[in-house]
Order: sequence, then C-alpha cells, then structure tokens
Amino acid sequence: MSLLAPLYLLLGAAAIVPLLIHLLRRRIGTRVEFPAARYLARAEQEHSRSLRLRNILLMLLRVAIIVFVATAAARPVARWAGAGHGPTALAIVLDNSLSTSAVVDGRPLIEQFRSAARDVLGQATASDRLWLVTADGRLRGGSASSLREELDRVEPLTGGGDLRSALARAAIAVRSAGLDSRQIALLTDGQRTAWSQSVDVGDVQVLMSLARGAAPPNRAVVAAAPRPERWTPRGAVVARLLSKDSTTYRITLAGRSLARGTAGPNDEIVIHAAPPERGWVAGTVELEPDELPGDNVRHFAVWIGAAPGVALSAAAGPFLRSGVDVLKSAGRVTDGRDIAIVPADELLSLPALVIAPSDPVRIGAANRALERAGVPWRFGAGGPRREESTVVAASAFTGGGADSARGNPFTDVSATLRYELVAQAGAEADPLARVGREPWIVAGPRYVIIASPIDPTATTFPIRAAFVPWVAEMLTERLVGEPGGVVTAVPGRQLPRPRWADAMESANGVRAVLGDDLQVPAQAGAYFLDRGGRRVGAVVVNPDAAESVLERLGADDLARRITAQRVLNASDRSQFTRMAFRAAARRSVLEPLLAIALTLLLLEAVMVRAGHRTA
Repeated sequence: MSLLAPLYLLLGAAAIVPLLIHLLRRRIGTRVEFPAARYLARAEQEHSRSLRLRNILLMLLRVAIIVFVATAAARPVARWAGAGHGPTALAIVLDNSLSTSAVVDGRPLIEQFRSAARDVLGQATASDRLWLVTADGRLRGGSASSLREELDRVEPLTGGGDLRSALARAAIAVRSAGLDSRQIALLTDGQRTAWSQSVDVGDVQVLMSLARGAAPPNRAVVAAAPRPERWTPRGAVVARLLSKDSTTYRITLAGRSLARGTAGPNDEIVIHAAPPERGWVAGTVELEPDELPGDNVRHFAVWIGAAPGVALSAAAGPFLRSGVDVLKSAGRVTDGRDIAIVPADELLSLPALVIAPSDPVRIGAANRALERAGVPWRFGAGGPRREESTVVAASAFTGGGADSARGNPFTDVSATLRYELVAQAGAEADPLARVGREPWIVAGPRYVIIASPIDPTATTFPIRAAFVPWVAEMLTERLVGEPGGVVTAVPGRQLPRPRWADAMESANGVRAVLGDDLQVPAQAGAYFLDRGGRRVGAVVVNPDAAESVLERLGADDLARRITAQRVLNASDRSQFTRMAFRAAARRSVLEPLLAIALTLLLLEAVMVRAGHRTA
C-alpha cells in the first residue's frame, strides 16, 4: 500500500485525545468505611467492572475512528481484489505515420489503432490524468471524452514523424502528473525504419500493441526529380520505383500526362522531354494505388524556358568560345543577350559569367564595373598570385543538375594565376570552389565570378573534360531565368527561409508572406516560392523514402529499443485494454476506510446511548 497524501497522517495524532479524556475521568479518592452500605458492596463491584469495560471499549472505538479517518485522508492505494484501478498518469502514443495508412484485413492500421485507443479511454476514471501523443510529437491532454474527440480528428501523416520524440514527450507528461502510477500505452506498426535507434523513457512503464502479421506488399515511388533542375527547354524526369514486380506508371507535368509506361521491379525511369510550358511548373510520378496509397505519388518542380541567348566577349578567350559553340550546336544555348560572358572590366549588366581580367592593370576598372552591377565581390588590390594551387569543390557547389551529378568538376584542376576575391556586404557565405581557404569561384543571384582568366596559363580548368558541362550548367541552370531554385523537404518541418523568396503559394494558389523561417506544409506537393509577385522556385514536399519500406520489428526487438521501468507487450486488442492501467492495478482504499470509520462511529453511538439508558 502507498499513500498519495501522506502528510494527512499527522491527523492521527488526534487519537491521543480520547485516551487523555479516559484517563482524566478516572476517579481517585479516599476509601471510607460505611457499615450501613456494606450490603451494596457486591453490586457496586459488579457495576464498576462493567462500566470500566464499556469505557475502555468506547475509548478504543474513538481512537480507531480517528485513525481510520486520518488514514483515509492520506488517500491510500493498494493492490486488492476486484475491478478498477487507482489514479493513473497514462499517455497513449498513437503511431499515425504514413505507413499506418496501409490497409490490413480490410481496414487501415490507423483505424485499428484508433479503436484500441478508444477502448483504453473507456477504462479511465475521473482521477486519471490522460494524454494523447501522435507521431508528429503533438501532445494533447484532457478528459477521456475530450481525447476521444481528438482521436476522431487524427489523420495519417504524409511523412514518417518521429516516434522516438513522441515517446519521450509522453514520458515527460506522465512524470509531470505527480502520480505514483505512470504508464505509456504505445500503438505502432513497429516499422523497422521508424525504430532504428533506442529511446529512454526513464521510470515509466510501457505497454506495447504492435500490428500483427506480416507487412503488406508495397509499391512506391521513392525518388522523382527533373534533370537538370532547369530545362532550356529540353530535360528529363528521373524516377526510381520500389516494387517486387512490374508496375505501370504515369508522369504528369502541369496537370497533363507527359508519359506512361511499365517498369520492372525496382527500376529507374528516365523520360526525356521538351515540353511547351514555360516558367516554374509542377509535376508528379504516379503508380496505381495499392495497400499504401500515400507513397504512390511523388512530386517535383522544374523551370522550363527557351534556350538562353549568350553574348560572348571576344576577350573571354578561345576556350570559352569553343565551349559555347558546342552548346549552340546541341541547342542548349543560342546567340543573344540573355547572359553575358565577359571579363570583369567589361561587365555592363547581369546575368553574367564573369572572369578575371588577363591584364592586372584592368583590376580597378573591373571592381568599378562590379560595383555598378551590384555584385558584392571585389578583386584584391594586391595583384595576381602566381603559384600553382589545387582547386577543390566547396560545399556550395550543389547545382543539382545532370552535369553536377557526374561528380566533382574540379578534379585535377589547379590554378597558377589567380586574384584574391574579397566579399562585400551581402555576399554568399560559401563559394563554389576554393584554393586553400580562399574562394576561387563564387556565385550569387544572376552572377558567377571566376578568380582566374580562362586560359591554360592561368588554370588547367579549360582543358579538363568537365569544363564544358560545367559551363553548360552555369548558363542553363544557375544564370538562366529568375534567381531561385527548388527546396526539397519532408512534411511538417521548419527550414530557414531562402533569401531569394519572400512568399509561398498554397495548394490553391493563395500567397502567404514568409517570415524568417519557412514552415513546410504538412501535405505532400509542390508549393511555389515567389519574389515580388513572380515565381522564383518551389518547395517540393514528399515523404521520406524510408517510410515506404514496411518491414516490421518483432515485439522482442522493439522492446529492446525502449529503455523503461518495464516494457510489456499485449498479444491482442482485448489484452491491451485490460493491461492499459496495469501500472495502477492498485485501487483506492479511501472508500473502505471511510466505511469502516462510519461503522465504528455508529457502534460508538449505540454504546453511548445504551449506557445512558442503563444509567
């Protein structure tokens, strides 16, 4: 037995009062012989003996009444036969990740979990503290009836959530209740990818109920992306499927079908296209619905425009001229004035691919031109550095297109003549390439600057095989169109706001101004990013590909991943309901103690009344 309010035991000290009254009422006097009353001696002795016994019993009854009342006030709980349970802090952790929308035995798993949670709430009493925690970490507290209403509103997530964090939050909640009985009731499908790491919930008992049987077969689109990110206007959609057999697919672009076909098990799909749409458009790769429909569609976004017109300065050098001619013959660029390729001292407007001037005398003119164009970089005044140094790709080189996907374009590249690049206010934090710790190629909105002339006497870059693909990527992806790009994310996450965007369009086209952070929508899709009322990119939201792998853990494997006071596993729904308050199988002893105290009080009243009648 334990006490929920042990300080009230101090009331038991009042039990000394009846004892004191009994002692004070004892008559102590001088014995006087009175011969005339000797015949009453025997009757007096018998009456005195019965009176003494009655007073002792009354004293004991009154002491017992006070003790029982004081113990009842301390709210004792103990294990004893019968139904019910003592006050319990119970948190139901409901796995509503994407995988629980899979249909098993004709019903989605999430529906089966909801029903089990309702049964548990039906066993709760008014003295219990209750919470509902979902896989996204959302914590709801309240009465059993209010949590049943919350259960009706719970829907499967479009992502995996974080069950480890949800379990940790549930443990914090039940510990904060201040009750001795603490338990977490966990309803999960036991997906292996969701429980890849252990979680410690401390001195809390955990009761698990796992989905039974094998996971259903699943077909999913686990990757979908345009290659490159910007089409001018040709490009490709690349998708990867998860499937144990052949399956049909459909690719859409701007709401229309772009391609259909059949893919083999775990195939990669590559569809080339030159669509007529222009600007930022959204697309999907879709499969026929199966037991888990939430991963049968994957979204992407792509910018489509005409091949950019390139104005090449004669001073740019023969290697850049040859590279641009190759791109013209492939139809990736044309003659025009959309993008300039010029030495820095000839820069007049953006967008531009800017190279260092070959003559150090022109550095001053180059810096003035950069300032007029609003580019936040300058060439150092110390003159060129003439030493052979290795060029390495920096973390910012994330073009994301087909060319960058081939690998590091700066492998075996060195620079023997280069200028220092000095950042001004507003410059990008990371360069595209470095020499040592110094930037060698930097980029920003509508500009790319190379710190060396494009000539073999200054750098080996123009004679490497990756040079022309890199130029193509800069011209057709980084410099073409509006500055911006694609942000990929899983549902519900919070990301820093891209500096090149100030608003985001909802699924129905309503624009919302962005703050310092970007709250990723909870539903999968492509959400366009705007700047100044124009589309400059998109947030592409898709579930984590790992959520499509439905392999499950066994009860013992999952229990080993949870560190708790005790981990129990319910074999079926009825056992889960019965064991939900196992941590509080102890019932309150308050009512029996009060009943005993009342019985003793009635007995004491009867004895007092009988004594008065006898007197």
